[in-house]
Amino acid sequence: MPSDTRERSARPPRERSAQLPPERRRRGDVVAAAVLAVLALGAALILWRTSPEVATDSVPAAAPIAPPPPAAGVPAGFTEVWRAPSNATTAPVVAGPAVVTADGSRVSGRDASTGAEVWSYTRDLPLCDTAAAFPQADGGLGRVMALYEGPAGYCSELTALRPDTGARAAAGNPDAPAGARLLVGSSSLVTTGRDYLEVLRSDLVKTLEYGAVPTPAEPGRQPRSGCVYGSMAVGSDRLGVIERCPGEPTDRLTLLATDGKDGANQPEVQFSSALPGSGAVLVAVSADRAAVALPGPPRLLLFDRGGQQLGTVPLDVPAADLADPPGGFSAVTTDGDRVYWWTGSQTIALDATNLAPLWTLPSALGPAVTYGGGLLVPVPAGLVVLDAATATPLRTIPLERPPGPVRLATVGDVLLEQRGSEVVALRPSG
Repeated sequence: MPSDTRERSARPPRERSAQLPPERRRRGDVVAAAVLAVLALGAALILWRTSPEVATDSVPAAAPIAPPPPAAGVPAGFTEVWRAPSNATTAPVVAGPAVVTADGSRVSGRDASTGAEVWSYTRDLPLCDTAAAFPQADGGLGRVMALYEGPAGYCSELTALRPDTGARAAAGNPDAPAGARLLVGSSSLVTTGRDYLEVLRSDLVKTLEYGAVPTPAEPGRQPRSGCVYGSMAVGSDRLGVIERCPGEPTDRLTLLATDGKDGANQPEVQFSSALPGSGAVLVAVSADRAAVALPGPPRLLLFDRGGQQLGTVPLDVPAADLADPPGGFSAVTTDGDRVYWWTGSQTIALDATNLAPLWTLPSALGPAVTYGGGLLVPVPAGLVVLDAATATPLRTIPLERPPGPVRLATVGDVLLEQRGSEVVALRPSG
């Protein structure tokens, strides 16, 4: 055999793919591109089908809701004008001119005078809580906040709606745990939890995370670990929380800035003080004070802005009234001069500035509200009209209602009562 033939036989064979003709390479490229296009289309379809917009039925108002006329005074009586189910609220929600009810998965903006549903917002998720927040947004209309349950049971789907039209204004995804409630401040919104909370501003940007952060960006920023939370309260730019921490024999009161100077993941603690007992209930927080109720014996402790205890006031309330309040925060209302705290059996008025108790009304069903220049408190017989400064009963407006707590709110001349899972609207009858 010639030598050149032997050399050619010893060479390794070339790769077959390098020998593919041009037309076969082009056909392979087309097939690959088609497969990628199908995969991309499938991913887009999955994303579209699982997006909030697909699972949402938003019906905005054809025209903004008109407010009812103002109350001309406290009437001789009230007449029921409408009622609606609202199992995702614990007190009537008034936002701008709208009365907002929330039931199941549906949030409704209603005409206060007639109860007619003017707008609605529904998702295929259960509601965790609904509230009115950010009263300075949109020229004073504020926002309706709808918190829905998301994946894995978290209350992680938050939508802000315009109260006059129901149009969506913003959306966010807090890490709120199951059972979270919305605690509203003048310029902040708190999503509560047993061991974690978040504070959001009006654009739903997080300004504070506190506790067992689910996915910490910078570990080690939280001041304590393993604590669980009792009641909370927000006032001015401060958030108060009762903490129960491992190895500590008593409860702890902690005050936090709602928007700290070092960012959301670095809590700005104004003070954190051990309390002289357990079973504490945080009643209220003002710009410079905090009021905490303690059992055994029942008493109200007052703290200054730096955490120093200023005094103790005895409370003549049943011990059962000082259990952790439902939802994690006390039932309070305010008229700017006084804070009205419903303990569970009594309504106690506190000075809005120093939080010192002013008077107590026994046998009450809820906190007080102002209406037509007067002060109304729900009682078993109806509504008692009080002198706000002295708590002197002026008269009682009779109302028939089933037994149980009553939370009040007003919009114009409409008085609203939350009775269990129902909102009832009343107007003057004489």
